[in-house]
Amino acid sequence: MKRLSMIFKSKANKALDKMEDPRETLDYSYQRQLELLQKVRRGVADVATSRKRVELQINGLEQQARRYEEQGRKALSVGREDLAREALQRRSNLQTQMADLKIQHDNLQAEEEKLTTASQRLQAKVDAFRTKKETIKATYTAAEAQTRINEAFSGISEEMGDVGLAIQRAEDKTAQMQARAGAIDELLASGALDDYTGSRDDIQAELDRMGGGMDVELELARMKAELGQGPAPQSAIEQGRQQPQQQQPQQSQTQQLRQPGEGL
Repeated sequence: MKRLSMIFKSKANKALDKMEDPRETLDYSYQRQLELLQKVRRGVADVATSRKRVELQINGLEQQARRYEEQGRKALSVGREDLAREALQRRSNLQTQMADLKIQHDNLQAEEEKLTTASQRLQAKVDAFRTKKETIKATYTAAEAQTRINEAFSGISEEMGDVGLAIQRAEDKTAQMQARAGAIDELLASGALDDYTGSRDDIQAELDRMGGGMDVELELARMKAELGQGPAPQSAIEQGRQQPQQQQPQQSQTQQLRQPGEGL
């Protein structure tokens, strides 16, 4: 099972590599970085909003504390020490709340500054990645185009390979048809096949066959004369020279058939 799983994973990985386009992968990675940057910016905005809300609360408590202080002064001026004490007690409670809010405000401000710095760094990285992405995409596109051109020139691309196979099949079929046509012509010339077009008759076919035999006999006589095995028969040589010419009109068809036999 472990081996089968490894084979399946390797096949799947190979299929994915074949389907993967680096340009699409780079665009997708850039899109994810933009989404992350957008989230960081929203985080900065949320922290800034919370900090501003705390500032407003602190300002409101400060105004209320000053009002309690004025109320305490007025109560003392009219001889109401109890009211002055109550006003000062409420102001003290507000000051405690303001101290807690100021601590929270300082924490939010520090977090805001940290997120702002991270957002700026991330923005710089995204910008650098975008530049590098476009450079890689342009380089990949140029390399892909060059590879296709080279494959087209060398004939190893899939499209050109199909064209080459088609041409090869056409040439093979053409050669086969030419060979078949030549064989049929030879069979018709030898009389093995009947020519139904009417362009040849049996008498002419017999004359052509006997003329070919006379050429062989003439060549044999010449070779014997060259080897000293005997003089070449003059009648055979003369008949061989006159055989390709048209026969005289006064000779009958019977004489035309017998003359080559007599030469043999």
